[in-house]
Amino acid sequence: MKFIDALREIAAIPSKNPDLLIAQYKAFTFQMPLLYMVLIINTWGLAATHMRVAPVELTIFAPAAMSLISAFRVVGWLRKSKRIVSRDIAFKELSRTNRLASAIAIVFTLWALSLFSYGDAYAKAHVAFYMAITVIGVIFCLMHLRRAAFTVAVIVNGSFVVFFALSGNLVFVAIAVNTAFVSAAMLVILLVHYRDFTGLVNARAENYRLANLDSLSNLPNRRAFFSYLDAAYATATKDNFHIAVGIIDLDGFKPINDLYGHAAGDRLLHVIAQRLLEICPENFFVARLGGDEFAVVATHFGGTDALLAIGEQMCAGIRMPIDLGDIDLQVTGSIGFAVYPELANDTIKLFANADYALYHGKRTGRGKAILFSVEHDNEIRRDARIEQALQHADFTRELAIVFQPIVDVTSQTTVGFEALARWISPTLGPIAPSQFIQVAERSGSIETITQVLLKKALQHAVSWPEELRLSFNLSAQDLSSLDTVMSIISIIGKSDFDPHRLDFEITETAFIRDFQQVRSSTELLRKLGCGISLDDFGTGFSSLTHLHALPLTKIKIDRSFVTNLNDNPASYKIVKSLLALSRDMGLECIVEGVETNEELITLMSLGGQIVQGYLYSKPISATEVGLFLESPLTTAQQS
Repeated sequence: MKFIDALREIAAIPSKNPDLLIAQYKAFTFQMPLLYMVLIINTWGLAATHMRVAPVELTIFAPAAMSLISAFRVVGWLRKSKRIVSRDIAFKELSRTNRLASAIAIVFTLWALSLFSYGDAYAKAHVAFYMAITVIGVIFCLMHLRRAAFTVAVIVNGSFVVFFALSGNLVFVAIAVNTAFVSAAMLVILLVHYRDFTGLVNARAENYRLANLDSLSNLPNRRAFFSYLDAAYATATKDNFHIAVGIIDLDGFKPINDLYGHAAGDRLLHVIAQRLLEICPENFFVARLGGDEFAVVATHFGGTDALLAIGEQMCAGIRMPIDLGDIDLQVTGSIGFAVYPELANDTIKLFANADYALYHGKRTGRGKAILFSVEHDNEIRRDARIEQALQHADFTRELAIVFQPIVDVTSQTTVGFEALARWISPTLGPIAPSQFIQVAERSGSIETITQVLLKKALQHAVSWPEELRLSFNLSAQDLSSLDTVMSIISIIGKSDFDPHRLDFEITETAFIRDFQQVRSSTELLRKLGCGISLDDFGTGFSSLTHLHALPLTKIKIDRSFVTNLNDNPASYKIVKSLLALSRDMGLECIVEGVETNEELITLMSLGGQIVQGYLYSKPISATEVGLFLESPLTTAQQS
């Protein structure tokens, strides 16, 4: 039984092992032409020694026909060596080789034996030599396909041994016996070689798999993603069809690592990876790029509407609560898509566009699928011009500070001003802060801008009445290193402005980057006496979990909740809850974006006390601050 199983194994083509199958095929594209060349040369060598004694049919026509067939096969295998092979192609060609091995072995054996009856002893010996040496060469060439090698050996050597053993010539009998033993030894070596070859292929495949696998999520890794993208792009350009790249980033993942540890974060990532695999159809290649970032390559997705629909399903799947046994967690995910050939002519541009769409989505509304558009392309070009202008800007001369009043509505007094940046570029003209600040953060010039603006703000604020506070915005990069924070502290120390009157505003994006560093930085500023305000409170996904861990003194409710406050029940409930939360935690609460008397009345009814917005004043220049303070404070006042 074991012997039969061994024979079946030898005869089988490894159809369930595509790596081995393709490796065998690639080996044959080099070896098979050699095999047929050996047959052609040896055949004409034998035919040449029998031309004077054997019929022309055996010495000319038969070798010519066999050589023609062999040459045809040589050309075929040489062509196959230049094409990309798939598992199905490899299986088909190896199966054909198995079938042809039997036919070719029978034809060449019958032809050689038919020449034995012609010529002298030397000619007969040449027939024996031809069969022995040819079968050895063929076995070598077929070493990666055991069934074909054994078939040729059995047919040729079996016929050779039987034929010459019965010849009655002791020399030929000895040759037959020797050839049988040599062939048997070669077949044993072939089996050992095939085992080693299989082991090498499997080891290489495993190494390749490990090199292209993300062990945490069991998804393809960044290297595998870009390799697949390059291949998919090459096929798309050749066959003229669309492909899409989607980049997925989790919102609020880093705080989970900070609060619950990396083990919890790793388990969450594994769950998210499995969800993405379940949601995405087969034409979506899903990979993990690293950290909390995933990516997909989609082919034949049926249009952008269908693509975005799947993207929304992915976002919904990510958003579902995750039960890790000891804790329940929830995150959201944003997806940016870009499609070839629209607005992208290579893989680098395609990936960059998807990344920009993701960035835009996280900036304007997280937890959604966003498709890169013409508007995004225009924004990239605009940002590139702004970045060029920033690189050549004289910040001290070009940057200016304006101030927006912060008002206590219960006493109808101004309690401070928020410093806001303004930039007039000599080449581009006035640039909105919402545009150039983001570009400066990405380009690395924000720290210089912050320090220039802080110096100017302090220079103006030092002459204000002592009861007024100055509120100043810090970027995430400003808090990302001890050196930067020490530079800010040095500027404050040289300004003669009391740091106890200074509030620094930070956004959630600051501590999402590196919570521990941000906490250390803000603690240093608090020890100096400065206040710390959490800006745009309520718009993020992890602010509540960090309120107790940061040395905050104020929170600012984002203007998006104040607009249409009276007509939007959800905004009303959110503002009410945030005001109550700030009171419970002993934090001062500033409400931004108040523009109408109706909004003000509603806020006051909810307990709102400190507000900021156009209802009281637009941002004003430093020279207008004195006049504003001298004038009666009314809601009709505009600058």
